Amino acid sequence: MIKGTILKNISNQYIVLFEDGTKQLCVAMGKLRQDRKPLVGDHVWVDEFDHQFGIQKIEERKNYLIRPAIANVDQAVIVMSSKDPDFSTVLIDRLIFQIVMANITPVLCVSKMDLVSADDPIHEAIEDYRRSGYEVYVTGHDFDENELVECFNDKISVLTGQSGAGKSSLLNRINPEFELNTQEISKALGRGKHTTRHCELYAIGSGWVADTPGFSSLDFSKMDLLELSHRLPDFKDAAMHCRYRDCVHLNEPGCEVKQGVENQRISAIRYQNYVDVAALIKQGRRR
Repeated sequence: MIKGTILKNISNQYIVLFEDGTKQLCVAMGKLRQDRKPLVGDHVWVDEFDHQFGIQKIEERKNYLIRPAIANVDQAVIVMSSKDPDFSTVLIDRLIFQIVMANITPVLCVSKMDLVSADDPIHEAIEDYRRSGYEVYVTGHDFDENELVECFNDKISVLTGQSGAGKSSLLNRINPEFELNTQEISKALGRGKHTTRHCELYAIGSGWVADTPGFSSLDFSKMDLLELSHRLPDFKDAAMHCRYRDCVHLNEPGCEVKQGVENQRISAIRYQNYVDVAALIKQGRRR
């Protein structure tokens, strides 16, 4: 059998990249389809029979997403516009919370920075993420994007963020061969109309990236608050010294995370957004 990675799914047929660099259209074998459906990003074993290539086995996934349907993701690049649509730390942080819960590393990319002035408050917001340890890139027309391209090397990445933030446009600037469809911002709605029609991995540097639908809503009703409190990068170091092991950093005594916020070692913006999401999680649990 031949080992490969699924790059694209079209009507239950799969484009698989083999380790020798060749690509082949494959089908999933019947027994495999009954067990679990192959996803873009899956590492698979393929066999040839009757002039067809069939996917016989899927290797164990380290993670997977339902929307988009993709597996083995290393990082999620949150593309957030500086304006039109407006920059939002609330949306960024809620995406970060979802991403870390999927065992994926969040990366922030702020687009359209050519549209903001040097004294715009967005610069301090960006530094707040950098101080918190997040990898942050800024882009815009005529910006040098070599560092951003390098962050994709040797990884499977997804793009997420606002509709209309310029995810497809960003990929087109990095490599015009992507030929992804883009549209103008809908002024009436104040947001973009998403144009990506399927999940596909595109080569970028020595890695792969999937252009994915922007989130219009985020559901926290089924999220585990204790798990989120342990996974959030901002809290990890301080949380190790909380008085109680099951501390969720809200009203517990001896909470080092709350102390870190007071001492400005932990972002007060991120903490407040965490508190707001914690309330949503609790509401969902009561329902």
